[in-house]
Amino acid sequence: MEKILMTPGPTTVPERVLRKMAEPVIHHRTKEFSEIFGEFSERLKYVFQTQNSVLTFPAAGTGGLESAIVNMFSEEDRILVVCTGVFGERFAEIGRIFKLKVDTINIPWGNCVTVEQIKEKFNENEYKGLIVTHNETSTAIVNPIKEIGEFMKEEEALFIVDSVSGLGGLDIQMDNWNIDVLITASQKALMAPPGLAFVAVSEKGWESANKSNLPKFYWDYKKARKVLENKNPQTPYTPAVSLILGTNEALKMIEEEGLSNVFKRHELLAEKLRKETKTMGLEIFTNANCLSNNLTAYTIEQEGRAAAIKSRMEKEFNIVIAGGQAHLKGKMIRIGHMGYVTEEMIERTVAALKQCL
Repeated sequence: MEKILMTPGPTTVPERVLRKMAEPVIHHRTKEFSEIFGEFSERLKYVFQTQNSVLTFPAAGTGGLESAIVNMFSEEDRILVVCTGVFGERFAEIGRIFKLKVDTINIPWGNCVTVEQIKEKFNENEYKGLIVTHNETSTAIVNPIKEIGEFMKEEEALFIVDSVSGLGGLDIQMDNWNIDVLITASQKALMAPPGLAFVAVSEKGWESANKSNLPKFYWDYKKARKVLENKNPQTPYTPAVSLILGTNEALKMIEEEGLSNVFKRHELLAEKLRKETKTMGLEIFTNANCLSNNLTAYTIEQEGRAAAIKSRMEKEFNIVIAGGQAHLKGKMIRIGHMGYVTEEMIERTVAALKQCL
């Protein structure tokens, strides 16, 4: 039986995308590539729900996070980072490495931030930026980005959102929700292999980029934007050509399905999984008000049991799921249902999980 990835990423890649990536490599400094890259960049605008240019870097999602820090800020700038799990903490750590003054809102794991908590911090200090993780895979929560964007509309600080594991499965509207920098990656809900990071920047964000004094070469947004907006769109350095071809095909599939249908599919699959697993007595780790449609996390109390379930799911049923991270390692299993996931995959996962339990 074919192996499926029911993890928070990387996720299962459609056969159609894999076939596209198997085509002969084309040279990146040709009109042929420029035409494809131009179309690709327009498709990215569609999934970002933005009129802004979307920059492409050969990188993991973490590269996208670092790029936002070095392009938007200067040394000693004060920023506020919402930490709802591993990836909020990672963004805060990147800020500290580049000598920013980093304040945090530390939310108990399994919960999401509230706008009131953010307002309280803004009343205490002036910030150059607010950073929030949209979909926190370590705790399976989703933060209220739209509501936070309403508050940030009147603030001078930049609103930066890590949607590495959210965009493409959960609704996030860059322009309508007042987001200044929006980051995602290829290997989650966008249904492609790992290796590409994508970043869109608002006009307010570009004003900050022009003032930033932090060191950057590879991550320089201004260089990337200049060649992207040429008559023949390009990247400043060698792009991951085959990955771009594959991700372009995945974006075509999203266009064909339609974003609203994609979001509804993720919602229905999440509901189906949770309904089925409830009958098994599994306890969902995440607060019910913060549940993500892209993955579900379950508490596993008995020592060694989470690892055993994970191992058996893969060895006997060819289904890969994830465990917990940081202090939750060995105390949780996480099942991803983002990207190229079908009802049949959910049913197969549920049937296997029943036997493992």
